[in-house]
This record gives sequence, C-alpha cells and structure tokens, in this order.
Amino acid sequence: MQQNSESPLSLVSRRRRFACMMYEGVLLFGVIFLASYLFDTLTQSRSGMMLRHARQAVVFVAIGIYFITCWRLKGQTLPMKTWHIRLMDIKGGQPSMTKLFLRYVLAWIMPLLAALAVLRLSQFTGYSSTDLFIVFAPFAGFIWAWFDRDGQFLHDRVLGTRLVSVQRRPSAPV
Repeated sequence: MQQNSESPLSLVSRRRRFACMMYEGVLLFGVIFLASYLFDTLTQSRSGMMLRHARQAVVFVAIGIYFITCWRLKGQTLPMKTWHIRLMDIKGGQPSMTKLFLRYVLAWIMPLLAALAVLRLSQFTGYSSTDLFIVFAPFAGFIWAWFDRDGQFLHDRVLGTRLVSVQRRPSAPV
C-alpha cells in the first residue's frame, strides 16, 4: 500500500478501486433501472429515445443521489464497504456536502472527455465500429491515477478527498 505523506491513513490501490468500480456498476444497474422505470411511468414514454435528454438528466440525478447519500451517511457505498474503502477528506474526516457534490460532478469529466474522443475518432475514421471504444470511457479516470504521485483520481486530488483503506489490521499474537 502506498502511504500519503499528508495523512497516516493508507490509500487504496488501483486494483481495489477497479474491483470496487466493477461491483458498483452492477449496483448502478438497479439504480438506473428504477430511475428509468419511474421516469417512463410518469411520462408514459414507450421508448428510450423519447424524452432522451430529460431521461439522461433524471438518471444523472438519481446516480448522484445514490453516491452522495452513501458518502454522506457512512463515507461508503456497499461496494466500498465490501472492499474496505472509505471516502475521507485529507485530514481523515468526512468531506463536506459541497465537496461530495463537487466530487460527483467532477468524476464525470474524464469519462465524458473520453466519450467525446471516441465520437471524434469515429467521425474521423468513418468507421462506425470505432464507437465500440465507448466501453472504455468509464475507465478514463484511471488515466490520471497512473500519473498521480499517490495514485489518486483527478477529482480527489483537486478536492482534497481520499479513498482510504479501512481494513482491520491483524493484531499481533499475544
């Protein structure tokens, strides 16, 4: 584990963050399904393309509510709890509500830039199969983490938040 010179808490490895992210994706399927179901029921839309931008806004807000609520209550989502990861500020405390909101919004920047790059590449090459690279967009946040001195995401670096390990260390034999 890497140690942050500013905090005695050990930072979480990229591998554990990636595993947590995969588990998070499974749970987000349920959040997105429920939000979309409620949206379709309330708007009587019969297609995912009907009211597409409103649907995307509702899903964005629903995912934000999920993350910000979990981070605010215990500093963890269920996958974070499973992988013994907690979100903390640089001093080891709970981040403010403003930082939680900004963390959620800023976390979207790298994936959206990657999605835009895939769109531009597809337009440049003229090959529609290039669009398949869009599956890599959610992992764009890891690009910064490979170059960050502590392996942190860009939004965590900017906001002074950290994903720390809360795994219990084995006690010494008596």
